[in-house]
Amino acid sequence: MVATNSYREIKADMLRRITGGEWPPGSLVPNETDLAQEYGSARATINRAMRELVEDGLVERKRKAGTRVRLLPLRQMRLDIPLVRNEIEEQGAEYRYALVRSDILKAPDWLRARLNLDADTQLRHVTCVHFADGQPYQFEDRWINLKATPGARIADFGATGPNEWLVRQVPFSNVEVSFSASPATQEQAQHLGCAPGDSLFQIERQTFWQGQSVTFVRLLYHRGYRMTTRY
Repeated sequence: MVATNSYREIKADMLRRITGGEWPPGSLVPNETDLAQEYGSARATINRAMRELVEDGLVERKRKAGTRVRLLPLRQMRLDIPLVRNEIEEQGAEYRYALVRSDILKAPDWLRARLNLDADTQLRHVTCVHFADGQPYQFEDRWINLKATPGARIADFGATGPNEWLVRQVPFSNVEVSFSASPATQEQAQHLGCAPGDSLFQIERQTFWQGQSVTFVRLLYHRGYRMTTRY
């Protein structure tokens, strides 16, 4: 094997060994130390190449069991955290934003349990509406952990939505997302121009930074909203 320091070249050669049958489905892949010696490269380089193969769904790693080629490749879908402004403008519509309410509160019991917060943790609770060509598009109900994000205490959300502020100011290391249909509450119906009880598309999203919850948000969309993603 010719020595190389490029993880891309190593990944490409590993892929060749998988697709060519040298490492068949279900087979155990050599460990990183042996591969580093074989490729004449640093172990960290091997690790990066292997991580990308894991992310591509071609191999799987288990503690104490090593790395194996998957019996069936795992197709993975990746979702970006979009800015609703961009989403609306990409549709050729004019974007407008309106702040409904902003308060500093202690976490309610349901949210404290969900985010694993201390009883005295304060959060900024923001509700706002995003419009496309003057029509209600998205109702945003967001809680921001001020212990993790102290700058949010004084941030001005009068002209710019909290999601745009968070994307610019706060990194995240993990995200949990769920999708569901949800009956519109009285408040949601008022702001989205529908009837209470109407079924709306809802996204709940929770972001973390190094194990600490940063924000929890519920996003409700206008009736007839359709999400499309590609992978």
